[in-house]
Amino acid sequence: MTTPSSTSRSWIFWLLVLGALFAFLFAIKAILLPFVVGIAIAYFLDPAADKLERIGCSRPFATTLITALFFIGIATLLMIIIPLISHQFSELMQTLPATIAALESKLETSFAMWTSTLEPAQIDSAKQAVTGISDELVALATGLTKSILKSGFALINLVSLLVITPVVAFYLLRDWDRIKIKINALLPRQHAPVIHEQLLNIDTAISGFVRGTLNVMFILGTYYAITLSLAGLNFAVLIGLFGGIIIIIPYLGTVLTAIFAIGMAYLQFDQTSDILVVVGIFIIGQMFEGYVLTPKLVGKKVGLHPLWLIFGMLAGASLFGFVGVFLAVPVTAVIGVLVRFAIERYLASDYYIESTSRATKRPS
Repeated sequence: MTTPSSTSRSWIFWLLVLGALFAFLFAIKAILLPFVVGIAIAYFLDPAADKLERIGCSRPFATTLITALFFIGIATLLMIIIPLISHQFSELMQTLPATIAALESKLETSFAMWTSTLEPAQIDSAKQAVTGISDELVALATGLTKSILKSGFALINLVSLLVITPVVAFYLLRDWDRIKIKINALLPRQHAPVIHEQLLNIDTAISGFVRGTLNVMFILGTYYAITLSLAGLNFAVLIGLFGGIIIIIPYLGTVLTAIFAIGMAYLQFDQTSDILVVVGIFIIGQMFEGYVLTPKLVGKKVGLHPLWLIFGMLAGASLFGFVGVFLAVPVTAVIGVLVRFAIERYLASDYYIESTSRATKRPS
């Protein structure tokens, strides 16, 4: 009877550890949000704290200063943006049924022009289908809004974000270097250099993608809000904010924002030229994002394929809800780095080299 090798036992051990960690996180997913956000804030503020330490500041002073400035800046920004967004969102919710009814009326008029050659029964079926879809959209939007606003967990998460997140961010940022030293001391010595190399690749992927994407989100959100406002479109700030946030979902984010904005323009404006202005704004924004912002701010070195990122977000949302979407980028980045490392090791292994050598020596 053969005994498993040390390598096999090591793989089994780490798989069990990962499985137990996943089960634990899944069990406490309802309270994860403030801790995940706090960890993310500490991670991205750590380079600034390190710079202050290099010029002579103590770590506690650097942590206090950076954390205070960060949350004061966030609070100031929210105080400026939230009233405007809240007003536009409230107005949108109040006018949503009438807006969808107006859209239905316009679509029916267009259908009447496009289907003038159809039979009356077919036209009635088309109208019923449009009416049914409109009613479903109204019910979905209204129910979703009410559930979000009345959800007890939504209130708990909001309070926890405001109270717990700053505390988590402060203590993690203060102890970040000590945590890294302790983790490093626990690594198996013979594999420590390889693990350090992969951790550096993971850090490059996460920081490069997220920091670059946040800049892209801010620039595009501001661009859409300003240009759509100048074009006279209703809810321009709300659409710009939505477009800036959802741009993190490759391709799909831009498409959804464009559909929303162009649909509003279709309802609001009577002149085709005004609608074309909104279309042009999104064409220019997409070209600017695709050819300037993403190559310059994000770059290709991150190595996250758009389809892999979309899959990660959908999987994260399915398993952990909003927290899963928040974790999708770092988790997919980690998996991507580990998969590339595994492929490199496989291509350098004796199994691959010997099998390739045997295949080339076979007679044709």
